[in-house]
Amino acid sequence: MRFISWNVNGLRAVAGKGFADIFTDLDADFFCLQETKLQEGQIDMEFLGYRSFWNYADKKGYSGTAVYTKHDPISVSYGIGIDEHDHEGRVITLEMPDFYLVNVYTPNSQDGLRRLDYRMTWEDDFRKYLNSLAARKSVIVCGDMNVAHKEIDLKNPGTNHMNPGFTDEEREKMTVLLDSGFVDSWRLLHPEEIKYSWWSYRMAARERNVGWRIDYFLCSKDMSERIKGAGILNEVYGSDHCPVELDI
Repeated sequence: MRFISWNVNGLRAVAGKGFADIFTDLDADFFCLQETKLQEGQIDMEFLGYRSFWNYADKKGYSGTAVYTKHDPISVSYGIGIDEHDHEGRVITLEMPDFYLVNVYTPNSQDGLRRLDYRMTWEDDFRKYLNSLAARKSVIVCGDMNVAHKEIDLKNPGTNHMNPGFTDEEREKMTVLLDSGFVDSWRLLHPEEIKYSWWSYRMAARERNVGWRIDYFLCSKDMSERIKGAGILNEVYGSDHCPVELDI
């Protein structure tokens, strides 16, 4: 079973850069999108053999998530059940027979870390949500989690220390999440490999591979032995992120 996750940084924009062909070529069982930047009815993009589910932010042109699936879920839920967090279209959960799939676009701490305090609250509440699911069945969580966990996960850790996405606080929250019962599928299979999933649009960062690994597939530890592959698809363009992949 193949899972793809991609922060498209505006689905309407990437639709004009070959998204339909990329989608078809990747041929995933589940294709999760973040930062769709859509409101309902703004795009008509369906694919034969797939159902789709969408979570839109209240604010126009902001955030948003979507999941395309070949497999009918038992149930679908939007958000994490906390009003403070559930107006930005950040989470979709599909319940499948033997696992939950959670697609997330984690809030960015923003310039000047002006949203770091909110991010810390989000992290605690989201971890509790995931753990409540994991108490019932296995969990796969994917998406742009807006943190480079270790120094190996970004090109310039020294100069980026305490910048958004590489603060001590954000990194520690990822450690706490993993310690609560999850594994980072990429690091499990590629413990020393350096590969990135996001590059700034500035200063030809992607051409120079000055990037960050901030897009993840995490799995509850009971799924570890089922992980057969984890990829970062650097050859796919169209966004400032590239897709990431999980095979179970």
